[in-house]
This record gives sequence, C-alpha cells and structure tokens, in this order.
Amino acid sequence: MMKILFAASEAVPFMKTGGLADVTGSLPGYFDKKHFDVRIIMPKYLCMDEKWKAQLRFVCHFYVNLSWRRQYVGIFETVQNGITYYFVDNEFYFAGDKPYHNIYEDVEKFAFFSKAVLEALPYLDFWPDVIHCHDWQTGLVPVFLRTFYGDQRCYSNIRTVFSVHNLKFQGRFSLPAVIDITGLPEQIFSSDKLESYGEANYLKGGVVYADAVTTVSPTYAREIMTPEGGEGLDGLMRAREGSLYGILNGIDIREYDPQTDAYLANHYNETNHTEGKELNKLKLQKLLGLPVDKDVFLLGMVSRMTDQKGFDLIAYVMDELMSTERLQLVVAGTGEARYEEMLRYFAEKYPQKIHVTIGYSEELAHRIYGSCDAFLMPSLFEPCGLSQLMSLRYGTVPIVRETGGLKDTVMPYNEYEQTGTGFSFANYNAHEMLGVLRYAMRVYYTQRKCWNGIAERAMREDFSWKKSAETYARLYEDIVGRP
Repeated sequence: MMKILFAASEAVPFMKTGGLADVTGSLPGYFDKKHFDVRIIMPKYLCMDEKWKAQLRFVCHFYVNLSWRRQYVGIFETVQNGITYYFVDNEFYFAGDKPYHNIYEDVEKFAFFSKAVLEALPYLDFWPDVIHCHDWQTGLVPVFLRTFYGDQRCYSNIRTVFSVHNLKFQGRFSLPAVIDITGLPEQIFSSDKLESYGEANYLKGGVVYADAVTTVSPTYAREIMTPEGGEGLDGLMRAREGSLYGILNGIDIREYDPQTDAYLANHYNETNHTEGKELNKLKLQKLLGLPVDKDVFLLGMVSRMTDQKGFDLIAYVMDELMSTERLQLVVAGTGEARYEEMLRYFAEKYPQKIHVTIGYSEELAHRIYGSCDAFLMPSLFEPCGLSQLMSLRYGTVPIVRETGGLKDTVMPYNEYEQTGTGFSFANYNAHEMLGVLRYAMRVYYTQRKCWNGIAERAMREDFSWKKSAETYARLYEDIVGRP
C-alpha cells in the first residue's frame, strides 16, 4: 500500500480561509483505500473551533532545531470521515485569532511547521512514500528534506509533490531573516534556488526541490509559464515544464448535491431542476427582501471581493446594467473595502434589484447556488475556481471569463449545435462582460427551453474528486518508481 502525507496550512473541516482547505480536506477521501493510505498534517491553531479541538488526541511531543532555536512540537491526531489528521502544536507560533498574521510571524511560523512535519515522521509510525505539499506555507518541506535529511535511509526514499494553488501568493521574505530562521546553508539562497528578486521565496523553494510540481488546472499550468501569468517565476516554470502537471480540482459531490442539500428548501435533480430551482428562488427572494418574481433573471455571486475576481469590471458597468436590464443580483462575500463599499452603494441605489451580504455564510452560499438562474465569475485570473463547479452542479448557469480553470470547466453555449454548459468572454473588458451577460439574459427570456438545456447539461458534468484522485495516484506511482 502506498502511503501519502498531505502537508498543508489548512484543511476542512478544521480550518478554512479559502479553496485550499476544500482541496486538502476533500481530495484524500477519494483515493482507492485498498491501494493508498492518505493522511493529512496541519498546524493546531488556537483559533480552531473548540468542537474540533475537543476531538484531538495527544500523541507525543519532541523538540526541533530551527537554526539556533530549539522549539517544542506537540503532535495530536484525530480521524474524520475515515482520514487520519495530524496536528502540529506550538502555541508560540499558532496562537492568535486567525491562521495567518503579519509577514514576520509567518516567515518563522511556516519554516517551523515545515521542519516539524519532517521531524514528526519517526513518532507517527507512518513513513510516507510521498509528501504532497500545498502552497508556499509548505514550500520548505522539499528544501529541508533534500538538504538536511537526504543521507538518512528512512528519509532518502521519500518523494515530494508540490502543488501551486495560486502563484500570486509566494511567501516572499527578507533573505537575512530566512537565513537566520532556517539555518539553511548560504548556497541554498542562490538565484537558481530560493532567492527571487532579492528576497527569499518559499514557493520557489518548493518548485525547485520537489520531484513533481502540480497546479490546479491544465490551462493555469500553461498560463504560469508565460510572462503575463507567471508572477515573475515564468522562467522557472518553463524550466520545470517536464515535471509540471495541471490537474483539475474537483468538489465534494456529497456536500454539494441539490438532491440532498440540507440548506435548500426544495431538492431537485437534472430532470426536475426547473421546478425545484423556481421554488428555491422564490424563497431566497423573500428571505433577502427582493421582489418575489419567479420570471426575473436572478444572478448570483459568492466571492472574495478583489481585483482578481473581476470586481473592477462589475463596478464599471453596474449602473448601465441595472438601469437598462431586468434582473436581480445577489452577492455574498468579503474583500477589499472599496468593493464592499461599492456594492453597498449600489444596493442602496437599486434596492429592488440588488442584495449584498458582506460576510460569509455557508447556508447562504448553498442557497445562492441552488436558487439563482446564473452565476457570475469574471475573474482576471483563476487557477481553478470552485464556485463555477458548484454552480454547474446545481444547474446555475455559469458566466465566466476564459482564464485558468474557468476555461477548462465551462463550455460556452453554442446556439446552433445546442451544446455548452455556460457563457464566457475572452478579454478582460467590462463591456465584453456586459455583452455576454445580455446575451445570456436574451436566451433566458426568449429561449427558455434552450436555457433549461444548458442547465441540464451543466448538472450532468462530472467534476467529482474521483477523476482528480486517479490522476494524482498515477503521478505518485510514477515518481515513486523513478530511480
């Protein structure tokens, strides 16, 4: 049986700040348990919900050397949905009211976590064949493994996979600080290893030292090898092209299932989705104080409110859209203050057309997926995206920009062949987005049978984690089999 250890800074259900947690917490459950034993190791944050901390069992404690520092490590464990989770405890590093803090704390915190992951292995009675590291917070795991442990027999056979979930976030810190914290030899900080534009770069370390590098969609894997999408590391990504794999994310189809979703007032499937969604739509409109109208085009968004997610495009055309078109817009999320204020302004200006919830509610998110007619994601870039997969699952037709995983997962509607699962536009342009929105509304209002066909095809798409797990399994087997 092949043993795989996921190393990550967050994983559902224990800690979530974004899509990374959905991946690391969901994917392990989809591997063939006859052939793979997949476990997860993450920090034991003080800000974790008490109900989860109460379930943890103390395993052991030991100390690790982090340069001149000697730091305590506690190991806890629990089993959730058949998957073993390990937790690294150190209240000096993992205290606080949120998992990520300022730059100084994080530079040392995640160097400590990466070292602790490797030092914990003898105490776990679990020697992995592969350590699968996720994002910059674990970028030093492959670096430490090859630099400090490569000549030790139990460690020398371990292979590493490093997954880039979003190249924009790289863990870039002061070179002297990282040299002092890690105790790594100075040659490790050359330009072909950890150094990047005068700083130490944790993500670059993971990419350079891992046996294989993955990212979360095939298109994003190609985009990060270009100057436009490479965030300054496109040359490195091209150098690793032979070991760079774009593996599409999935979703947990048990959690996101319109036939069983506990948050929905009415359940439905691809054969009765028109009736089921209509009833949910009326209830959502009433709940949010919008005019109750089963025929109006209801557009949803669940998103971080940032430039990356296309909110500058939305701001540019909001007045034109709301003053000329018959629709309602429901938005939920948090983000940059300027976009939160922009949405509040338009919600006050068009109270019969817009409802905005600043904050995140799992219940409201599910209701938006299960009630709206369409879902808008006009992202500047999107490594994979999960919201469009959820909207497809619920028959809520996605309207997206053709970038990253959005391009890979949403097939544009072809009115002549009656194919496609959504609508898309190519250029990052507000009026191009407005044009495709108007086209989608025209199909909705004048060709309802065609619209329902789009929704039905969307619901029949398979974006479960099963496909992704099978692809990762083949990758693990390949790198373990290498000499």
